Amino acid sequence: MPAVTPGTGKVLVTGANGYIAIWVVRTLLEQGYAVRGTVRSHIKAKHLHKTFKSYGDKLEIVIVEDITKEGAFDEAVKGVVAIEHTASPFHFNAVEPDELIGPAVNGTLSVLQSALKYGSAVKRIVVTSSCAAVLTVSPEPHVFSELDWNNKSIKEVEEQGRNALGASKYRASKTLAERAAWDFVAKNKEQLSWDLVVLNPPYVFGPVLHAVGAHEQLNSSMHEWFLTVFKGAKDNAALGTGSSWIDVRDLADAHTLALVKAEAGGERIIVSAGAYNWQDWLNAARKFEPSTPAGNESYKPEEAVYVIKYNTAKAAKLLGLKYHTIEESTRDMIADFKVRGWLK
Repeated sequence: MPAVTPGTGKVLVTGANGYIAIWVVRTLLEQGYAVRGTVRSHIKAKHLHKTFKSYGDKLEIVIVEDITKEGAFDEAVKGVVAIEHTASPFHFNAVEPDELIGPAVNGTLSVLQSALKYGSAVKRIVVTSSCAAVLTVSPEPHVFSELDWNNKSIKEVEEQGRNALGASKYRASKTLAERAAWDFVAKNKEQLSWDLVVLNPPYVFGPVLHAVGAHEQLNSSMHEWFLTVFKGAKDNAALGTGSSWIDVRDLADAHTLALVKAEAGGERIIVSAGAYNWQDWLNAARKFEPSTPAGNESYKPEEAVYVIKYNTAKAAKLLGLKYHTIEESTRDMIADFKVRGWLK
């Protein structure tokens, strides 16, 4: 499919008030795209209108109360040339697996079904998946690629139901939702006017744009970061563990690049800045905020073992994506939190 460039039409962003999505909206607007964003209520729309007031009618907000309902996006997809589907639950607190799996799978299929029926102008759909759909947790270091799928979490949830780990329920939801998207495209390929790009980010950190009144209201990954770095929430053993990450601003750039780069069509793309252990963030924070807890002072970065890594060669080749460093993102998060009054 041809690239979707600024000026060619409007881009739909689902769940536009979310942590990642609002940065996607901002990046699209900054680059000259017109945007239609969906939110669940008029109250959630207010912050978006206020934040992007200077863009005037370049931003349109529509209400989609329940993304899982059949036909939920029928009106929203009409007239847009591309869709950025970011709306999906992210937390580890579900009791029943379907609290996460249902909305993730049905929300994704709802967008695709509406695009098939009523998105006659749509050329490309970008779905925000996750590295949760890629990795299989193991104590041994491993480098994962786009060829990997997290079938282990699906099996655990099938076998254990509500007794499965909260993280496994979330990971299963992301895996099943992404598989559903690819299966939908394969099943309907003869009828589609658009192609699919799936982005798989790991943990997402970075400054906050969405409406958050207190750090307790941050999304799961950012709240864990805040408590770990500023509240000493992890012991020395836990500080020596970690995962991989990406700055939310770089992820937003990836969403825009996935529209611009024609060759990204039909691809599953891991977008990751690199691996971290939690102590790396504490070390970075102390450079900008000396009162930050020291954590494990015997930690030696040069001897650190990083268990979860990703091969990002495809992102480099297809998107040419550039990444913030741990130090840069930490600096900007601290500045953001100080303005909000969360740090004294």
